[in-house]
Amino acid sequence: MEQPADRYSDLEKSDIFNNEFMVHIDALYNFAYKLTLNEDDAKDLLQDTCMKAFRFINSFEQGTNAKAWLFRILKNSFINEYRKKSKNPGMVDYQEVETYYNSDENEGQVQTTPDLRSETVKGMLGDEITNALNSLDVDFKTVIILCDLEGFKYDEMAKILDIPIGTVRSRLHRARNMLKLKLATYAASMGYK
Repeated sequence: MEQPADRYSDLEKSDIFNNEFMVHIDALYNFAYKLTLNEDDAKDLLQDTCMKAFRFINSFEQGTNAKAWLFRILKNSFINEYRKKSKNPGMVDYQEVETYYNSDENEGQVQTTPDLRSETVKGMLGDEITNALNSLDVDFKTVIILCDLEGFKYDEMAKILDIPIGTVRSRLHRARNMLKLKLATYAASMGYK
């Protein structure tokens, strides 16, 4: 991808980055975490997004929706990384595993690794809702996150996802119906009809 010609001075770039982009850092991290379900991966995705945003800041049009622009960069980075990982699904760092199992603190005992996802999300969404959302295909999960959790409008979502607005509506409708089916038993147990 070719970098656009310098539209802004270094001072203007810094100002745009700090005043228009960094105000969305928490929302970007939340979106990254909801997509990756891993704190370290979310941080890496966020860092990659910030680097790309700064690198291609000349293609950002001041006065437009910076949050939507950043979410689109993050979503594209996630999809690219997801594709890359799906081509190499079984990669394991055996050196890391060997070091862990040969360490003094692990000697003679079986340790369980805490599930950071459930610890981090606990109290925000119920386990049933979180599990149902995470079980959705990434396309459906993404529209639910963008619309219902992040509050984007349909036209903003269409720009972020690079799909027609009709597809956004259709995908959101299907995603909500999938969640409804997945949560029907839980809802009944909580007294909802």
